[in-house]
Amino acid sequence: MHLSLTSGNLIADRRYQFAGELKARGEDADAADLLSQTLELAPHFAPAWFMLGELRLRGGERAGAIEAFARARAADPDDRLGAGLQLARLEPASAAGVAPGAYVRTLFDQYAQRFDRAIARLGYRAPELICAALASLCQARGVPFDFASVLDVGCGTGLCGAALRPHAGRLVGVDVSPPMLAQARAKGHYDRLVAADMLQFAVAEARGRERYHLIVAADVFVYAADLTPVLAVLAALLHPGGLFTFSVETHGGEGVVVGAGLRFSHAAEHVDAAVANANLHLLQLAACATRTENTAPVAGLLAIAAKA
Repeated sequence: MHLSLTSGNLIADRRYQFAGELKARGEDADAADLLSQTLELAPHFAPAWFMLGELRLRGGERAGAIEAFARARAADPDDRLGAGLQLARLEPASAAGVAPGAYVRTLFDQYAQRFDRAIARLGYRAPELICAALASLCQARGVPFDFASVLDVGCGTGLCGAALRPHAGRLVGVDVSPPMLAQARAKGHYDRLVAADMLQFAVAEARGRERYHLIVAADVFVYAADLTPVLAVLAALLHPGGLFTFSVETHGGEGVVVGAGLRFSHAAEHVDAAVANANLHLLQLAACATRTENTAPVAGLLAIAAKA
């Protein structure tokens, strides 16, 4: 991710930009040398520290990468570049509860204009999988695939909203990125769209006694480590008997890890426990792949839970 910031020193900015060009060409040693010169002129320039961390990581210098990412996070307390996630990847014990809001917002603010095209190239199919799972559940229960009110958490550009619109009486979307919401608004599927952090939104909705029959979170919890508090806060917005469906990336080990894409990957046991701890009843936890990466399916899980 590129963060358009100035170090306050024109020469340092130019050296940083040139270092980025060298990095893109694979000339890592020269890029690292130029970044060292940049940081001599601007020692608190977070993007330079972050890029240096990436170069050191690529070169197998784990300790040096940790130092650089720590300096980047210290220089930018909001952590818009995700240095904390890089540290969590290198030192799992340092994983935070949720990815920094400023990082997620910055990432998708920059991504909004090209998001739909980019995700299509990855074979993204979370909305399709979610709708198929819900349709199958409704059929098994002998009820129509219709929900009077639906909340799409982390709705992004509205891809899930388009799939759910025929089955939703009232459709509400919330996302942290206003540019992503602008794309969703242009598609016209939602009755209400809100730019907010999902947890702050949930608290405000609960105070207003808003309730939903279905909550959907498609590939949203890849930016949350501990799912229990997130699920618990959002589940408070469900009507009794309401459904909560979400997808996550997964791995074959235990607990939660941070992958190369700086997304959290949750073991099945972690998801199962988090659902139970949030006072939800797990109805389904199935293996799925919502997209590909480097032409290979990304292992994931699709969960459907109900509020007692």
